[in-house]
Amino acid sequence: MTASTVTAPRLATLVLLTALSVLSLNMFLPSLPNMARDFGADYALVNLSVAGYLGITALLQLIVGPMSDRFGRRRVGLVALSIYIVASVGCALSTDIWLFLTFRVAQGIIVTGWVVSLAVIRDTSPPNEAASRIGYVTMAMAIAPMLGPTLGGVLDELFGWRANFWTFAGLGVIAWLICWFDLHETNTSPSMTFAKQFRDFPHLFRSRRFWGYALCIASSTGAFFSFVSGAPLVAQSILSVSPATLGIYIGIITAGFMVGSFLSGRFASRTELTTMMIIGRVAACCGPLAGLALFAAGFVNVFSLFGVVVLVGFGNGLTMPSANAGALSVRPQLAGSAAGLTGALTVGAGAVLTSITGAVISPQNAPYALHGIMLTATAIGLAAALYVLTIDRRERRTATADAA
Repeated sequence: MTASTVTAPRLATLVLLTALSVLSLNMFLPSLPNMARDFGADYALVNLSVAGYLGITALLQLIVGPMSDRFGRRRVGLVALSIYIVASVGCALSTDIWLFLTFRVAQGIIVTGWVVSLAVIRDTSPPNEAASRIGYVTMAMAIAPMLGPTLGGVLDELFGWRANFWTFAGLGVIAWLICWFDLHETNTSPSMTFAKQFRDFPHLFRSRRFWGYALCIASSTGAFFSFVSGAPLVAQSILSVSPATLGIYIGIITAGFMVGSFLSGRFASRTELTTMMIIGRVAACCGPLAGLALFAAGFVNVFSLFGVVVLVGFGNGLTMPSANAGALSVRPQLAGSAAGLTGALTVGAGAVLTSITGAVISPQNAPYALHGIMLTATAIGLAAALYVLTIDRRERRTATADAA
């Protein structure tokens, strides 16, 4: 059975699964101080509900991806949503911080929604069409972080912090019901056994093309992580920007990602994957380059710090859908594994670049160091995209020579 004959779920179903995995990370952030007071725990301990969540999602992506290749997208997705619902209720009912953190770690299983969505899109679409659909789905990754904390803050103010987790549980039930009726099985050739599947893994791991796509994805996202971690220091120490205003500026950068993702949805289906990736990486590199040039000319202001970084978000929106579609297409029978591995690498790259930014940046070097780190990350992504293009051209020349 080919991808064209498999019944694809509605795009809205995949958007919901993706958005829920993002909302679960940040919607309750405004409630952290109230949660610390309610549990009688240190703020740093309660904050593990964010750091620990990120760590567990990186690990889980390495597990649920191969499981979806072995047992199917639908089954793994429904089981993950069931665990997520139970974990959300457990968080809402917890009266002890350690019990809460236990259920919060279990909530991380919702990252399955992102992995399964990518795999389903690749199961049901050829690479270029998959890039287009991923472009629309990734818009949810931009909208959800923008709206989530606002909704969470309102829920906390009206009903208390536990309302956030009851909302998660309710959304999980809705997503489960929608998936039950709309998410048909798209993995038509699941691995017969894990042993056979693992024997196929070296084909993925040995693929230079896969690692080129994966490095492009990880470095592209890492550039944004480094900015988010370093921008507050620059904004407060150099520009005296308030936290509320800082949040608005970061939201504008996220809007750039939305525009890029939308354009990917419009044009990726009729444009080569590497072309979209390279255009996106060039646009992203122009952001920190322009910022460094403005700093060198003596223009250290809001535009030179935030305005130029909109290009990074825009470039990521152009790059990520095509790079993800390419990574999943290297070995279509391992699409779930590829989605999980690239997702874990992305989280890991974000953690590394965040740590580097925190270690390197200071009030004295803040503007230059921040844009310098971002330029390095975006340049690595461009080099990875060009590397994939080189592999494609070499293989085409070989195929042409063999045909002759």
